[in-house]
Amino acid sequence: MSELHPLPEDHPGASDPRYRRRRAAIAAVGAAYRPGDPIPDVAYTPEEDEVWRIVSGELAAEHRQHACAEYLRAAERLVLPTRRVPQLREVNERLGGLTGFTIEPVPGLVPTRVFYGALARRTFLSTQYVRHHSVPYYTPEPDLIHEIIGHANMLASDDLADLYEAAGRASLRATTDEALEFFSRVFWFTIEFGVVREDGGVKAYGAGLLSSFGELQHFATADLCAWDIGEMGRRSYDITRYQPVLYAADGLGQAVADLRAFFDGYSDARFADHFRATRSEPAGG
Repeated sequence: MSELHPLPEDHPGASDPRYRRRRAAIAAVGAAYRPGDPIPDVAYTPEEDEVWRIVSGELAAEHRQHACAEYLRAAERLVLPTRRVPQLREVNERLGGLTGFTIEPVPGLVPTRVFYGALARRTFLSTQYVRHHSVPYYTPEPDLIHEIIGHANMLASDDLADLYEAAGRASLRATTDEALEFFSRVFWFTIEFGVVREDGGVKAYGAGLLSSFGELQHFATADLCAWDIGEMGRRSYDITRYQPVLYAADGLGQAVADLRAFFDGYSDARFADHFRATRSEPAGG
C-alpha cells in the first residue's frame, strides 16, 4: 500500500517499515471517508492502545497541575477512555450531544484553508493514526492524541467550541494569503499555545500545549508576553522546538472575549486597516 503522506526522513517512524505500512492503512480509512457517512472504526493494535494509555495517563497528571479550569471541566464532560485508543465515531457522538461539534476523519494534514474552513461548520478534521511507539511523548505532526486530547476536549466546552466556530468563520473572510497568515499566527498563539493567569499561576488552554507532555514540562520557562493579539499576528514561530514565547491573558474570560471580538470582526479590510506590519517579529524575539 502506497503512502498518501510520505514521512520525512527525521520522523521517528521513517525507518520503521511496519509503522509506515500501518500509517498508510489508517490514512486510507480517512481518505475513503465521505462527509455524512458513518465514521469507520480503526482496529487499533495492542501497541497503539499502550501508547494511548501511557500518554493519556501522563497528560492527565500534567493537566491537573497545568491546565486551566475550563479545559478540566470540558474533559470531565467528554470522558475519554484511558486504556485504549478512542474511536472517532464515539468521540463524534459524544461531542455532538455536548456542543454540536462534529469530527470527520482525514488521512493526514490538509490544506490550511480546508482545516480552518471546516471549523466554520462546527466540524473538526482529525487524523486517526497514533504516533510512533518509540517516542510516545513526541510527535512531529498532529496525530490522534493531539487531535483528541488537545482539541476534542476543548470542543466539549460550550464557550471554546463557539470560539473555534468563530475562528473558522474569520478564516473564510481572510481571502488573501497575507490576511490568512496573520489569522493563523493568532490561532497558533491562542487556540494552539494559549495560556492564562489563573489561581495565582499560569495555566494552559492551548491544544498544542495540553497534548504535549514535553511542552507542559517546559512552558513555565517560556517568555510570557503581555496579552496582545496584534503582536501575535506579527510574530513568527518555529514548530520544531518548544515554544519560547507565549502570550498570557488575565484569565480565560479575557482570552475568550477578546478573541471572539477579533474573530467576529476579522476580514481582509480589518487586517489592512488595523493589523498590517512592515515586518514579522522572529520567534522568541
